[in-house]
Amino acid sequence: MYEKQCLMIPGPTNIPPRILRTLGAPAVGHRTPAFNDLIKDVSARLQTIYQTTNEVLLLTASGTGAMEAAVANFVNAGDKVLVMENGNFGERWGKIAGRYGAEVEVISGPWGEQASPQVLRERMKKDIQQEIKAVFVTHNETSTGILNDIKALRDAMQDHPALFIVDAISGMAVSPLPVDEWQLDVVVSGSQKAYMLPPGLAFISVSPKAWAVSDQVTGPRFYFDLRAARKSLLEKSTTPYTPATSLIVALQETLQIMQEEGLENIYERHAFYKKLVRTAIKALGLEPLTSDEAGSWAVTAVKRPDEIDVKKITKLMRDKHNVLIAGGQGQLQTEIFRIGHLGYVHVNDIIMTIAALERTLKELGMDIQLGQGVAAVQELLVQAGK
Repeated sequence: MYEKQCLMIPGPTNIPPRILRTLGAPAVGHRTPAFNDLIKDVSARLQTIYQTTNEVLLLTASGTGAMEAAVANFVNAGDKVLVMENGNFGERWGKIAGRYGAEVEVISGPWGEQASPQVLRERMKKDIQQEIKAVFVTHNETSTGILNDIKALRDAMQDHPALFIVDAISGMAVSPLPVDEWQLDVVVSGSQKAYMLPPGLAFISVSPKAWAVSDQVTGPRFYFDLRAARKSLLEKSTTPYTPATSLIVALQETLQIMQEEGLENIYERHAFYKKLVRTAIKALGLEPLTSDEAGSWAVTAVKRPDEIDVKKITKLMRDKHNVLIAGGQGQLQTEIFRIGHLGYVHVNDIIMTIAALERTLKELGMDIQLGQGVAAVQELLVQAGK
């Protein structure tokens, strides 16, 4: 049906009408006192989301742009860095660091299981000469529906001086990630996930320890020079180059929405959505890729049922039932499909998605009892008083 689609992918996510109205406002000047006040306000609000006293810098870029900034500003060519890789976006850390000339060591883990703190602890203990300059990890591995235990990974480094750098693009404001409490040096996130905005903005926090390292980095950087971004923010409450003004205006509104809901309530909502989707999937006789304990609060990956082609599932869901879910990525491209449940999602969106999935699987020949998944969701909603 025209303009009638349920967006249930792990990003970009649905945009609330309140934000859409803000995005339709007239253009504003980015070198004005009013816009400077806006930058100052959203930067402070982002610190609350990040739970940090560090400045949170705004970049007009995708989340990958912030990942590149996290490499360009804190890694010299020839530096030894460690990448914890258990999915497509962990792989991306290694690719970016390699492009900047770093000596990349990858600790690979099974796709669908959490990155191992024990393996990291043992590796860091062996680094007696402290040659490793940075450890790159992924908070929420979107490609597999895994929530890595960031606190345990950080604790595994003990007192090793390497920077701890986190991709929290799809995990920030979905599940807890207190930056200061967990001593996370560099943390990136992106507008198109839990912030409920279109793609185009990225955010990055930097610890004092990381700023000291940045001063020793000699590699080229211009647009992604975080020193320039910090100087502009602290001295003039602005950005060094033309920002995505409309997105930043909308960011203020979305941060207000998030403040009204409350960070703990946001976490609780996403944890409940995870439970709803996983319960429904199991009721249909399907198997999540990950364990319940390790499962993401943002997206659930589901193993391919029987011999049904995953692409046929996502295509029929989209073209006939107007529900958009995601296929697999990388080595899991043909093995899983993924249901996103982060950001501006209502429980009725989940019910609609499960109902459409039931019909899709039935139409593709799976022996399935219609209504079982939906009934499981409904029971949980009644029990929870939702």
